[in-house]
Amino acid sequence: MYLKIMTVGILALAVPAFSQTADPKMSFFITSVGSGNGADLGGLKGADAHCQMLAKAAGSKKKNWKAYLSVAADGKQKAINAKDRIGKGPWYNAKGVLVANDIADLHSENSKLGKQGSLSEKGEVLNGRGDTPNQHDILTGAQMDGTLAPGTDDTTCKNWTSHGEGSALVGHHDRQGGGKNPTSWNSAHPSKGCSQANLVATGGFGRFYCFAPK
Repeated sequence: MYLKIMTVGILALAVPAFSQTADPKMSFFITSVGSGNGADLGGLKGADAHCQMLAKAAGSKKKNWKAYLSVAADGKQKAINAKDRIGKGPWYNAKGVLVANDIADLHSENSKLGKQGSLSEKGEVLNGRGDTPNQHDILTGAQMDGTLAPGTDDTTCKNWTSHGEGSALVGHHDRQGGGKNPTSWNSAHPSKGCSQANLVATGGFGRFYCFAPK
């Protein structure tokens, strides 16, 4: 009996007394995990639901989370700019640190986005260039100003429903690396493809940004 009590006591000590939750001000994060199916996020609806699920699991009470993703017009819906989905700001990361005051600030060099500021909903600093593996590519489908790229080329992996053919514009959350705009958090270069393997091969993991509009 004494041994049993000791064993239970040791196990109890091994379990944390509390679980870490995000700061109540959190209104921005990078998804700690993607869909697991490449850039097929289930469209905007699926991506928004993923943001909400992760935010809730992290302890957020906010209800209106939106994925920072652009989509193209396809006959069923109008084109949507990523920047038009996320409200007016300000936005805070999981540690309660201000990352941008408003849309203009967010898309300027003054924003606090970067490896140390762009945290997951758990408050984690995510792998970037120089880490193994590098996972700094973040799905956006957006240009540097947060708008959908003009033209007919696929920049959204078929509006976030493809895990095979197509391509998506991605940003570098650590604001370094290669591509046309290597220091851009939202529009560094196109992805190699839309599958999970292709996203991983070029420095990604299928993650995307989530914002809570006011």
